[in-house]
Amino acid sequence: MRTFEEPSGIHGVMASFSDVDSLVSAVGSAREAGYEKLDAYSPFPVDGLSDVMDLKPSKMPIIVLTGALMGLASGVGMQYWMEVIDYPKNIGGRPLWSWPAFVPAVFELTILLGSFAAVIGMLLLNGLPMPYHPVFNVPQFRKASRDGFFLCIEADDPNFDLATTRSFLEKLNPIGVYDVER
Repeated sequence: MRTFEEPSGIHGVMASFSDVDSLVSAVGSAREAGYEKLDAYSPFPVDGLSDVMDLKPSKMPIIVLTGALMGLASGVGMQYWMEVIDYPKNIGGRPLWSWPAFVPAVFELTILLGSFAAVIGMLLLNGLPMPYHPVFNVPQFRKASRDGFFLCIEADDPNFDLATTRSFLEKLNPIGVYDVER
């Protein structure tokens, strides 16, 4: 449980591991111990790590679908307004609203707004741009982009206690355990 004597400047406790299997095993052990707010860092995608971390499904499909439907609706609405309501043209007795003629522009707007929604949603959900993160305060974290594997248990976790979490991580046989200051 969380205690009040913890320093308020602590973001969490981080452990470094030598290989992928150790990291995946450590994440599994941390989840079994009841830790919920943790993050794993590696220089490349690790197969099965997201399953062990029990990540929530992404909101990206809903965001992209919403953007695409907005593109579809705006494309149909814009063309309907222009061709039927604002400036109707009777050319050779053809109907004012002939949907096959409007498919290319509707398709393009659907793709355009769906892709804009994907990019903006990705930036917002990832919290980007993020020029600073507390894990950058740990000098050993520089290896995360080359050959380091790290597990960070955050201080916001309901089960976080500085001493208990540190001792738990030390039992997982890491290369090192580090306090992450804000």
